[in-house]
Amino acid sequence: MKNVSVVSLVSASSLILSVLAAAAFFVAPQAAVSAPEAAPAVKPVVTIPGMPAVINSQNLYSETNVNMFSPAVKDDLERVYVPNLRSNDVTVIDPATMKVVDHFKVGRSPQHIIPSWDLRTLWVANNAERRKDGSLTPIDPRTGKPGTAIPVDDPYNLYFSPDGKSAIVVAEAQHRLDFRNPQTMQMQYSIDVPECEGINHADFSIDGKFAIFTCEFEGSIAKIDLVNRSVVGYLKLSMPSTRFKSVPTSIGSVVNPADTEICSSKKGMPQDIRISPDGKRFYVADMEADGVHVIDGDSFTKVGFIATGVAAHGIYPSRDGKQFYVANRGSHKIHGRINGKGSVTVVDFATEKVVAQWPIPGGGSPDMGNVSANGKELWLSGRFDDEVYRIDTGTGQVTKIAVGKEPHGLTVWPQPGRYSLGHTGNLR
Repeated sequence: MKNVSVVSLVSASSLILSVLAAAAFFVAPQAAVSAPEAAPAVKPVVTIPGMPAVINSQNLYSETNVNMFSPAVKDDLERVYVPNLRSNDVTVIDPATMKVVDHFKVGRSPQHIIPSWDLRTLWVANNAERRKDGSLTPIDPRTGKPGTAIPVDDPYNLYFSPDGKSAIVVAEAQHRLDFRNPQTMQMQYSIDVPECEGINHADFSIDGKFAIFTCEFEGSIAKIDLVNRSVVGYLKLSMPSTRFKSVPTSIGSVVNPADTEICSSKKGMPQDIRISPDGKRFYVADMEADGVHVIDGDSFTKVGFIATGVAAHGIYPSRDGKQFYVANRGSHKIHGRINGKGSVTVVDFATEKVVAQWPIPGGGSPDMGNVSANGKELWLSGRFDDEVYRIDTGTGQVTKIAVGKEPHGLTVWPQPGRYSLGHTGNLR
């Protein structure tokens, strides 16, 4: 009997173990199903021939981060160059000492100072408003000294094709883009943009295939096909229902920077334009709308609006590509008064929300400029106040420096990046 009992117990134990093993066999595969899936790979950007590769498709500003200098600028002086529109000269500031260290005459009506595509020349765009003697004055950034001016028709602004093969002179009064040799400025070809009155500022798609230009006096923007050398179309920018008040309602009254009024303007006045880090959107500063229009670049449609401050004018990305600074000039008038309601608005790229607002103490007119190489300073011209602002990007603290008459598109040099697309330093 004992032998039988032992055998039975052993058999029963074997049966139980077999059942448990079978159960485990069927349960195990279910645990494997919960393993995380691999993230989809980010597709590389296919650029036009000759254009430098996009290193980070999620941040086209990745190569302009803090102190990421090209070897081409290693011997260049650290300077801020300020074109003074009404005194026809350039003021040079040493940012280390905050002192004016040089001053020289250039052509008539200098509008912007533009780094060349190869970063070897700074061009002063003298468009000689309402005259025929426009010119481009080269500055050697190693010495900070000007060279011989080259006669050029109506150079209000200057850009460079993403492949570096052409300088693009923005002939504002002629409603035209003149593509020229980037060194000699000899004419290559032109693109007429007849419905873009006041064509002036631009930025380029992430792949270099198209550019969007602002049409200041039409209240619209124009999309240019750079491959087929043609105008894709125009987009009229709708106005908001309200905008900010630019002046006190009575002498001595206290002005609230957030005070608004009904926007009576039926047409915008778009100024600067910059692309988002991922290349999907363009932001257009509008002096009449007091904010930034958000544009989908591929579909060429308006998808949003960000209210910033009185007379939104210039746009500059932070060195890490996470925020952008909007210079609000403080007056809806082309020729505003001194001590206006100027300010700077900080916007988060990812959320498109305002994260900070910095007024100019005592009033001012922040216009055009750029961010320092270390990202700690934003330099802007004070258009109606004959001064320059150095703004601490950590605190918003403002320091003022007196310059010439009506400073406009200043540039900070050197800047991080591999090549320049123009304006006051649209580097990538």
